[in-house]
Amino acid sequence: MTDAFASKSTPQILRMGLSDFLVRFDDRLSDQANRAVLSLAAALEAEAWPGLVELAPSLAALYLRMDPAQCDPCHVEAKLQELLATRDWFAAPLPPGRRIWQLPCVFGGAAGPQLAEAAALAGCAPDQAIAQICAKPLRVLALGFSPGQPYLGSLPTAWDIPRQTELTQTVPVGAVVVAVRQIIIFTAPSPTGWRQIGQSGFRGFQPKNAPPILLRPGDEVQLRSVSAEAFAAMADTGGICEPLP
Repeated sequence: MTDAFASKSTPQILRMGLSDFLVRFDDRLSDQANRAVLSLAAALEAEAWPGLVELAPSLAALYLRMDPAQCDPCHVEAKLQELLATRDWFAAPLPPGRRIWQLPCVFGGAAGPQLAEAAALAGCAPDQAIAQICAKPLRVLALGFSPGQPYLGSLPTAWDIPRQTELTQTVPVGAVVVAVRQIIIFTAPSPTGWRQIGQSGFRGFQPKNAPPILLRPGDEVQLRSVSAEAFAAMADTGGICEPLP
């Protein structure tokens, strides 16, 4: 992947099936494209178009699921073209209402068995790797793969490291993994091709809660390195993930 902040392209409207649409701002992750996705999603939520059932933001595109019984796809496409022409979405500000979350993590050791390997690929020592990853809040670029599972980014260009060539059989819920300038925090035990560098107490999908998904695209997550002992104490009191004031 090239510099994730360098790309900017013309948005495309793609028909998906009978009545759904994909608005694609780029064919790869870029800061501008992800901002455009989040801004367009917020605008469509505010306008509440008849027949709009679901909005699903991804890294660089927005999926619209429409109810074919309530809308004319040709009319929807025309409205999308009209809305896209109203502003430069690549320069649009991030939507209001976003939250910043503080997330304590244990890095390295049994909690992050591949920290040293990932740090070496990024050209730094493990302690430098932790400092770089925790240096600033990371945006929730998208949710996916498992319910409520966040893709966070983008890290500095040195972290454009590849996925593994083989899968790790499973990582636990809350595992912090890294690849291609992004961090994923797993919401369910799963195999992965990303390197596990830490462990959090994050439970991004809590089906008994309302709402069941904790984070929203556009939120920011500030990772904070803590000792295993401090992390255990936080887990005992429930203070393992909370929005900052």
